[in-house]
Amino acid sequence: MCKICVFAGTTEGRQLIERLSGRGARLTACVATDYGEALLARHGEDVTVLSGRMDEAEMESLFRAERFDMVVDATHPYADRATENIASACEAAGLPCLRLARDSQADGSDGLFVPDVAACVDYLRNTEGNILLTTGSKELPAFCADEALKSRVYARVLPMMKSLQICEDCGLAPDHIIAMQGPFTQALNLAMLNAIGAKYLVTKDTGRAGGYEDKIRAALEAGAQAVIIGRPAQREGRSLDEVEAELAARFALTPARKRVVLAGIGMGNADTRTLGLNAALQEADCVIGARRMLESVNTAGKRAFTAIAAKDIARIIREENARRFLVLLSGDTGFYSGAKGLVSELNDMDVTILPGISSLQYLCAKLARPWEDVQPVSLHGRDCDLVREVRVNPALFALLGGEDGANRALQRLADAGLGHLSAAVGERLGYPEERVTRGAVSELLGGQYDSLSVLLVENPDCGNEVVTQGLPDEAFDRDDTPMTKSEVRGVSLSKLALTQGAVVYDVGSGSGSVSVEAARLAWRGKVYAIEMKPQAAALARRNAAKFHLANLEVIEGKAPEALENLPAPTHAFIGGSSGSMKPIIQCLLKKNPLARICANAVTLESMAELSDIARDFDHADIAEVSVARPRTLGRYRLMTAQNPVYIFAFWNDAPKGEANDD
Repeated sequence: MCKICVFAGTTEGRQLIERLSGRGARLTACVATDYGEALLARHGEDVTVLSGRMDEAEMESLFRAERFDMVVDATHPYADRATENIASACEAAGLPCLRLARDSQADGSDGLFVPDVAACVDYLRNTEGNILLTTGSKELPAFCADEALKSRVYARVLPMMKSLQICEDCGLAPDHIIAMQGPFTQALNLAMLNAIGAKYLVTKDTGRAGGYEDKIRAALEAGAQAVIIGRPAQREGRSLDEVEAELAARFALTPARKRVVLAGIGMGNADTRTLGLNAALQEADCVIGARRMLESVNTAGKRAFTAIAAKDIARIIREENARRFLVLLSGDTGFYSGAKGLVSELNDMDVTILPGISSLQYLCAKLARPWEDVQPVSLHGRDCDLVREVRVNPALFALLGGEDGANRALQRLADAGLGHLSAAVGERLGYPEERVTRGAVSELLGGQYDSLSVLLVENPDCGNEVVTQGLPDEAFDRDDTPMTKSEVRGVSLSKLALTQGAVVYDVGSGSGSVSVEAARLAWRGKVYAIEMKPQAAALARRNAAKFHLANLEVIEGKAPEALENLPAPTHAFIGGSSGSMKPIIQCLLKKNPLARICANAVTLESMAELSDIARDFDHADIAEVSVARPRTLGRYRLMTAQNPVYIFAFWNDAPKGEANDD
């Protein structure tokens, strides 16, 4: 196993250690401070961390004792003395050395460039206004030697005792010390500049890893003059990717696992982004997301790709020569997000999921109401029985999809007699043009709404919805078409033992009364009403529309032929077979041998046929139902018996080792 020593006091040095760890090398990370050691503490057993500054002789002694196969100098671009010491010690010990150099992002238009700290101090002495000093504590004494200048300096230093001691030794007032660890975003830099009323921002040319561009942008936005201290003369070096590639090739390191962060971006503005997202953005080499999401963050210096579909995102990650990826997802990663599909697509990578603020949370906060009682659904490219969801929940939140999505949803509710309910439409939440409109469903219907909208509907009477089967016959539109009567329908559906997600065939559906009740019970599933007579099929469609059932579809045709192209059923009710009972059941079992089947018979011939069929099943439940209804005779009411109905339910056991997922 090869031995590699990395002087890792910089962001790039720590990233290199992270990239090499676990790939078949013994790593020694040399850092100057205890703070640097703490940042590397989470790495595995293959990483040894040495803390403390070393001179050239101490470096040479370490190199001779350990006999490293390679030394990597990843020190700060302004630590020119350390770089020379590392190079000289390697030459004396006869070890190869790679220089990991940070690229410069400095541009002549960024601000005022000065050659060194002394020149920066000379310039600032002749100015007025507060100064945000972002060069750390090492050069602080030079800026505090002049009392007048010191009174204007606000120093941003690491939250370490040593740094704070230097601030105290320099006589810097406590309210002029900002002790924080980066990364610092443009927004955070801007907030600091505004908080102290800074007229000047002093920085070094620290490159992307040092947050240079975020500082320059913040200074420009705040109207502060950026003063950039130039870099000392640099030894030639290579980028992080190049150093990693050379080490991997030279020592035959095992391939690196790519690291992917799936992050919820909130509402798309900086105020609803988490600090975790900001840190992931700072560290990422490559950022992927929808165009509007990429436009909402600073991707300068990173590779950025527009993609939405999970397979497209996974393909980009696999094809790109990068290690750290950030995938931006709208809202929260656990709320109708693409994160679920991406996790399975990226199962060979290290994936971290960062939650965000969802549109549900955001809208409820705007409405000053909790969201614990709100049922969330999505109408964005998904099937959803919106009317049922509103009827059975105290409050419903819907993600809307496409042009005029809000009006389509409001129209469905109004058509179902729910126009009186209170609602709110939220448009472009989190953006400058955000708008929340409240009112009754009927009042909001017909408004002009953005395609990026959501809907919240309140239903205080949700507990009054009937949940049992056996609706009265009068609840259905009727003509001369046969209909399974209420009592028989109730028992038949009970024997059918539906589940919420059932796929149900109602063969010979007639008026569709069984189909309607099945669709209300199996509200997460799908019901197919199969009817050969056009007049009866039209009536079934009317009843489906009357109850606003999005999960009921009428199929006009004769069974079993009409069943061939339908999804496999989990349950089937046979109300009429037109003499094709056995072929129908054979078709059902071919599609799903474990389907639970219920069939009704009113004639002795049908009863005999079903009795014979039942013998071929593992289980059969047979019942005779006799119903009597009152009729008026003069001033009396007499009970009149209806024809008895024989209800058959039969099903098979799952083979050993299998389970029925119904």
